[in-house]
Amino acid sequence: MDLEKTITSLADSSGVSGDEKAAAELALSYLKNYTDDCFIKNNNVIGHLGVKGGKPHVLIDAHIDRIGLIVTYITEDGFLKVSGCGGIDRRLLFAQQVTVLGKKPIAGIICSMPPHLEKDESSVPEMEDICIDIGMSKSQAEQVVSLGDKIVFSAHCQKMQGDKITGAALDDRSGVGAILRGLEIVKNDNLNCEVTVLFSAQEEVGERGAKIAAFEINPDIAIAVDVSFALTADDKEEKCGKMGKGCMIGFSPVLDRELSEKMKELAEKNNLPYQIEVMAGETGTNADRFSVNNSGAKAVTLSIPLKYMHTPVEVISLSDVENTAQLIAAYLREVGV
Repeated sequence: MDLEKTITSLADSSGVSGDEKAAAELALSYLKNYTDDCFIKNNNVIGHLGVKGGKPHVLIDAHIDRIGLIVTYITEDGFLKVSGCGGIDRRLLFAQQVTVLGKKPIAGIICSMPPHLEKDESSVPEMEDICIDIGMSKSQAEQVVSLGDKIVFSAHCQKMQGDKITGAALDDRSGVGAILRGLEIVKNDNLNCEVTVLFSAQEEVGERGAKIAAFEINPDIAIAVDVSFALTADDKEEKCGKMGKGCMIGFSPVLDRELSEKMKELAEKNNLPYQIEVMAGETGTNADRFSVNNSGAKAVTLSIPLKYMHTPVEVISLSDVENTAQLIAAYLREVGV
């Protein structure tokens, strides 16, 4: 598989939380390369492979939704009022180009006052102050835009220096790519466990898709593949991972210590670079739902270092995605043996 092409195509698709259809259908088309037993249910993409009914039953998850906006009102002047879907950073909203997913895709601009007229340039806007200009009157807007329509940033993935990619939805489409790459690596192996792949919906609004899917799947082991904070110029090394240094293996009170140690052991055994990510409580990922699902599951996080999270210019290194995929494959090859 072409890892870069797979990730960029996934990241450039829509799929705001609660409206994941386009991204889910694309992810499903990729998943069909590895199993015929795959489908979409409640916007979650689910696939089964390995030994049916085998033990242990391993769930591998990455969320398919992305942050965005939702239309709440159309003003008398034709501007769109909005609210957030997921953790929108309000500091960066002014003057962003967006696409309104109405009856047809509509280009829009988040309104911005020129700095010459701004009295307080340091203020952070409240969501109620945000308006989107789509260049239409109210009557024109009402023909193509409905309340509840989703909005995405218009940024598309671009190649950067080396193996880096920037884009608006690499959280967590890069995680989806890592899982697909892991399946590619083991596609000719006879696995000794049952594997369920989950590309879950609504993670950005409360890990909702993971909660309902895991209850039905009821795995013994759950691997949440997500992104985490990569070091930037304005942050502290002890709080972040580093791009190009491999997968971040999670250690947390809500994760299974034995499973985290196993991932560390496998990384060393297979000469895969890795980093340790220590979290003092919940992880902020779907692993928090998996560990308390039904009768519980051993859970671990495998995170891809990512810069500028929840912005239109997120950045990842393809080598980190590849090393995460290699670690997933190494685990699947060994578990159940």
